[in-house]
Amino acid sequence: MTGAQRFRGQLVRILEYSVMAVMAALVIDVVWQVFTRYVIGRQSSWTEELATMLLMWGALLGAAVGFARNAHLGVDYLVNKLDSTSRRIVALYVHLATALFGSVMIWGGWKVVSGTLATNQISPALGLKMGYVYLAVPISGLFVLLFAAEAFREDWAREPKDL
Repeated sequence: MTGAQRFRGQLVRILEYSVMAVMAALVIDVVWQVFTRYVIGRQSSWTEELATMLLMWGALLGAAVGFARNAHLGVDYLVNKLDSTSRRIVALYVHLATALFGSVMIWGGWKVVSGTLATNQISPALGLKMGYVYLAVPISGLFVLLFAAEAFREDWAREPKDL
């Protein structure tokens, strides 16, 4: 195992643990929300806002994990009918399109983050700067771009018959 592969494995593991932590916090938050609503009789004012933010972070970081595991949604029925050279071309195209998508997430996400930080937009219930909440978009885009570039490099080096 090369150093790059070890680094990638550690990076994916950190992402996976981050997603697990976010989802655990989301479950605790929603349980607290239900408890305060039905047991105490007065819903906590901040739980719904936190749940929305945690769901956004969990979904975007989870999507990056999906790209790392090559578990993202794909329709490969027709691709599997192609010859090995055509399958390789399609795979490389998909990796390029995914890298472009990650780049757009980075660029567009950063514009949103910097814009909301510049205007000092604050969440109503938690009082958090919304720019920090929106950081999930460019961070996820960075991981998607890295994993797509790595997959492209691997498929480029691979023989067409091995795809």
